[in-house]
Amino acid sequence: MSPQLAPLKAGVAGAGVMGRNHARVLADIRDFDLTTVFDMDAVTAQGVADVYGAGAVTSAEAFVAAGLDAAVVSTPNRTHADLTVALLEKGVHVLVEKPIAATVADARRMIDAAEANGRVLMVGQVERFNPAVEAVKRAIAGEDVISIQITRVGPFPPRMGEVGVVIDLAVHDIDIIRHLTGSEVAEVQPQLARTRAEREDTALLQFRMDNGVIAHITTNWVTPYKTRTLQVATQNKFVVADLMTRQVTEYFGQQPDGSYSTRGVHSWPNEPLKKELEAFAHAIRTGEAPAVTGEDGLRNLEVALRCLGEG
Repeated sequence: MSPQLAPLKAGVAGAGVMGRNHARVLADIRDFDLTTVFDMDAVTAQGVADVYGAGAVTSAEAFVAAGLDAAVVSTPNRTHADLTVALLEKGVHVLVEKPIAATVADARRMIDAAEANGRVLMVGQVERFNPAVEAVKRAIAGEDVISIQITRVGPFPPRMGEVGVVIDLAVHDIDIIRHLTGSEVAEVQPQLARTRAEREDTALLQFRMDNGVIAHITTNWVTPYKTRTLQVATQNKFVVADLMTRQVTEYFGQQPDGSYSTRGVHSWPNEPLKKELEAFAHAIRTGEAPAVTGEDGLRNLEVALRCLGEG
């Protein structure tokens, strides 16, 4: 932040797990001054606000009227659109958690409001800022990508939200695939299963991209331990990343006798959420398009809904 720029007054809407993380990181970034926390549960709102010396509000109206420059919306999906549009119309820049909204029409409404009011609308696809994903992107630059395989599995979440694994988890990976290929999804072949939840809790999703890359996502809430892995095959390399440990390995130079070489790819130990919020501040300060645009959020949602047969 340059010395003459005052910090942006920032607020967090929704003080659940993700909202509390946003509050913690916002309070640590010089570009922001966390002034307001909104949650409909007064005790929750006050508890988080007190930690950071912020004010607490318990209604969307009070949050919109709080005189903010920037806001993070991490309320339930179905509330994203109305709250985000109200904030944008009030002149507030918004980072909205993924998925951008519950419906494509809602997402479009948000994008239009940002454009009409000249404000930044960024979508919180935090894996975009995972150093391991960045390292993979560097490793495959200029390579002819053949396929991408992502595994994102783990146990049932303690609190079941209103969505299944495709919206909750696979949206991360749809974004990673679009980001790594620089291409859009042409075909989807989803296989879904519901074993212990009201919505799908297991999904095997296959894609063909416009540029011919094929991709596969395995995601579920039925594996007892968490796994987050990304594998990319190109004409010359095979790159494997663990998105939790941030370890990235490149396999290359396969010989006729079956031998090959490996090397570790360096990934910086940055906190992805901090990188994401710094990118949000950068877009506000410079007027450049945010790293993850409303259109990106809309495309990711469209693909997820197609996988669910709702697109």
